[in-house]
Amino acid sequence: MISQPSRHCTVELQALPSRIGQVRRIVSAQLRYWHLDPLIDQAALGVTELLTNVHRHAEPDKLCTVEIELLLDRLTVSVHDHDPRLPQVHDVESLATCGRGLAMVAAVSESWGARPQGDGGKVVWFTLPAAPSPTVSLSSYPVYGVVEKTPARPAVVG
Repeated sequence: MISQPSRHCTVELQALPSRIGQVRRIVSAQLRYWHLDPLIDQAALGVTELLTNVHRHAEPDKLCTVEIELLLDRLTVSVHDHDPRLPQVHDVESLATCGRGLAMVAAVSESWGARPQGDGGKVVWFTLPAAPSPTVSLSSYPVYGVVEKTPARPAVVG
């Protein structure tokens, strides 16, 4: 049984450098709204890398959709584009200036992957663990002694 409904946010964009920064800010603001501040840096880095891949490699166009979804204790960030080619992690030279994006996504996420879509495109996604907000419980405080409540005395009017 799902005790909490999913939370969902979708943004469509052209994966151009100026738009990538805007989407990173949108994702950050949405996570703040959901009180998931500890996930902002990882999610922003991951979505930046995925959108950069769309910008650099996707054909025939740069149109894509970013989706973030929180379901129970898991945040999933996915990017859908129209290019059917699935991304691959490559070994890169130590001085190379590009080619590490998916390795970084893998490093900061719990899991990641890519799958073809029925429309001829693909979805590349990653997940982050989103621990539920701690709730304050009286049982979490130590009991040092028993305090008895004394009954209130009636006021003496006289």
